Amino acid sequence: MRIYNTLTNRKEDFKPIVAGEVRMYACGPTVYNFFHVGNARTFVVCDTIRKYLEYRGYKVKFVQNFTDIDDKMIKKANEEGTTVKELGDRYIEEYYKDADELLLKRADINPRATEFVEDIIGFIKDLIEKGYAYEVEGDVYFSTKKFNEYGKLSGQNIEELQAGARINVDDRKKDPIDFALWKAAKPEEPSWESPWGNGRPGWHIECSSMASNLLGETIDIHAGGSDLAFPHHENEVAQSECRSGKQFANYWIHSAFVNVNNQKMSKSLNNFFTARDILKKYDAEVIRFFLLAAHYRTQLNFSLELLDSAKSSMERLYNAIYNLDNLLEAVKEENLRDDEIEYKNTLQGYKEKFIEKMDDDFNTADAISVLFDLVKDINCNINNNSSKEIVEYALSLIRELGSTMSILQRSTKQSLEEEIESLIEERQKARKEKNWSLADKVRDDLKARGIVLEDTPQGVRWKKI
Repeated sequence: MRIYNTLTNRKEDFKPIVAGEVRMYACGPTVYNFFHVGNARTFVVCDTIRKYLEYRGYKVKFVQNFTDIDDKMIKKANEEGTTVKELGDRYIEEYYKDADELLLKRADINPRATEFVEDIIGFIKDLIEKGYAYEVEGDVYFSTKKFNEYGKLSGQNIEELQAGARINVDDRKKDPIDFALWKAAKPEEPSWESPWGNGRPGWHIECSSMASNLLGETIDIHAGGSDLAFPHHENEVAQSECRSGKQFANYWIHSAFVNVNNQKMSKSLNNFFTARDILKKYDAEVIRFFLLAAHYRTQLNFSLELLDSAKSSMERLYNAIYNLDNLLEAVKEENLRDDEIEYKNTLQGYKEKFIEKMDDDFNTADAISVLFDLVKDINCNINNNSSKEIVEYALSLIRELGSTMSILQRSTKQSLEEEIESLIEERQKARKEKNWSLADKVRDDLKARGIVLEDTPQGVRWKKI
């Protein structure tokens, strides 16, 4: 398995610290609002990577944090006349609702930053004692110049950063690009006691503390959106490695933006669609398919038309599952025939191709192409004359490969019944409106799919033929 490592800007063979185990940390949401589709892409990518690693036999310990103390949260709580804690509690609950509906497997641990304040204070004390941080009037700053490798993750040039930072200088800092580890308390803001007076943690130190506390001083994979590479992840690297003297994360994975009209989707630009709103209109599997149909390092344009296209693509895959489900009831021969043994090996070859694509930096785009090739082959070669054993194998193979992305897992029987009932309602409405051509079209379309309608005094009934 090879992973593109942002730290080295190249694909590398994946070698976990402990054989067969993966310790993975992903930056979660700041809980002051619903998450949008751009956030959802990062969450779905991390979820898919985790599930695929588990599919390949790794024991994965997955940690995703909640940032529940932050300038944005304080501002939003003040606007709503509530406390930061109440705001955080509410949006963590809302996050779980949307994440569950989006088929995200819950993290092994979802730590909150406010649960780790004591650990964060200890972390900062260590940095001060080692000479990497300093206190000014109740604030504590990290001294970036003391870390010779600052900029190595994001490829930033420290001289250029210093020049840019002088535009908005805080004279209390020793250097313009030093960043806050601890912020002195302001009136009416949440605060905690510390050796430097009451205050609260800076954003960057929170993730370093939670990751090292829960996964160790060196972790296998750290993941997040590409917008976090600088300054957030760069600062995590600096403070973590200065404290421990060890490499913080061996592999850094960053997912690209979701764009709207070629502009990054974000709350600050007010060009975002919340995952909750999109989930009202599209099935979760369709959304996941859309987000995974491009490689995670490729920027993705968002539109409802593209989601409709993803829905149609999913229907093509589900038609194959539906046909196989029906064949299981129709085929007469139970056991694999001699001529099907070689064909089963052919199907197995698609699994090997799928794994090959996913092993190459989790290339879901190419892996989905393999799924379509598999379905095309099955549609051409499995029919009423096939054995039940080969039909079952083909069906389980589609389900198995789809499970790594949490797609192709729905029951086609249930969804078919819902679709038929919906079409019957559409036909009844057309008949009431004397739209006979539409009513006939619905009836004929269903008949072409092997579904016959019967008009009875008790209502419309349907049956398979």
